[in-house]
Amino acid sequence: MELWQYDATDLARLIRTGQASARDAVDSVLARLHKVNPAINAVVRVLEEEARAAAETADAARAHGHALQPLHGVPVTTKVNVDQAGLPTDNGVVLLKDFVAQDDSPVVANLKHAGAIIVGRTNAPAFSMRIFTDNALHGRTLNPRDPSVTPGGSSGGAGAATATGIGAIAHGNDIGGSVRIPAYCNGVVGLRTGFGRIASLNPSAPAGRPIGAVLMAVQGPHTRTVRDARLALQVMARGDRRDWRWNDVPMQGPPPARPIRVAIVPEVPGGPTHPAQAAAVRQAGKHLQAAGYVVEEALPPDMERGVELWHMICVTDVFSGLWPQMQKMGDPDGIASMKGWLELHKAVDLPTYVGALTEREGLLLRWMTFFQQWPLVILPTVADLPPKQVVDIEPGGQNKVLDAMRPALLAPLLGLPGLAVPVGSHGKLRTGVQIMAMRNREDLCLDAGEVIEAAEGVVMPIDPQR
Repeated sequence: MELWQYDATDLARLIRTGQASARDAVDSVLARLHKVNPAINAVVRVLEEEARAAAETADAARAHGHALQPLHGVPVTTKVNVDQAGLPTDNGVVLLKDFVAQDDSPVVANLKHAGAIIVGRTNAPAFSMRIFTDNALHGRTLNPRDPSVTPGGSSGGAGAATATGIGAIAHGNDIGGSVRIPAYCNGVVGLRTGFGRIASLNPSAPAGRPIGAVLMAVQGPHTRTVRDARLALQVMARGDRRDWRWNDVPMQGPPPARPIRVAIVPEVPGGPTHPAQAAAVRQAGKHLQAAGYVVEEALPPDMERGVELWHMICVTDVFSGLWPQMQKMGDPDGIASMKGWLELHKAVDLPTYVGALTEREGLLLRWMTFFQQWPLVILPTVADLPPKQVVDIEPGGQNKVLDAMRPALLAPLLGLPGLAVPVGSHGKLRTGVQIMAMRNREDLCLDAGEVIEAAEGVVMPIDPQR
């Protein structure tokens, strides 16, 4: 097996024990990148010279007996919307192509601190605001399983890179599904962390963000194994006191009552659910039931209203802040997509906005009460199959896309973790589910994900389909 095929856990072990060098690992992943990336355009900035220099430093550190960090020498990627010192935080926007960051964001600094070697930057739509990874600056990222459908967004480059073996861990972020949706579309593992778990700031943007983004936007990894998601979480969650949201909470919470009860939601309220996605949820439930979990079909509180609140809060934030920027700096497709969203879901006045935030708090209380009885909830990552490329800018397409997204919007609305794992398949594509738990209980999601993965099989890198 070539080094680019290993997951991060095994690759770190090989490097730590001297069975492989960091230079070997970087060379292997870069060779893989040059072979497959032209077909998918997942990595839009290759850091070849920097990665090889970092690998030489990593190998010298091991040779001199220095203490080695958990990801020592492991190649990874970062997304173009987070600060990485000396590189543009362009966010897929032409006019930001020279907006060079002076400092690392915490998540980038944490990957470096853990010994990871960043080999490239992955693509995102303009302003990271679509589930289609396409922009006028870097072009379109293709889904390696089926280029006719989206690789997801906004972390579509990260998901596609992970699926094809361009790094064992790919950084992403999520405010409405942007880690979990690409994980689903590309058939890999994606962890949306809960509110405050990973420090989330860009030093290049000191003015702050709207309240919806403050409450909902988080960082998280794409990986091919659940154990790598656990490892990446531990690495990424190292603290940064500049971010007031970061909470220093143990990775392992108190054990829940046994057997653990799981609520499954095969059919998501508020619209249709594709039969293949519903079947994936039921299959995940069977895997967990076989491992001793108690699995029941049960609806968490007010799911349809939760989706409405996400749109109400986020649209109002975007209309007053990001929409003027998109109109001024965005590309035509990004503008058309956002315009379609704002036409379907209107911004609200201040009393209604404040009321929505208050209602969100009440809904969160009801969900926390629900979790006391069912510590885990499993539902489709997306209610439909991955949509065809750029269908959101076609007549009626945005409505269909947003309708399919509704199960992905609940975790961000409530600041909860969600783990996307592949379950089953449909043609060329993997179907998949997301596992949700209460805040700071990523460990429960990961435990259940490992059970499902053991039954389904570990994801292996794929070659892009033509």
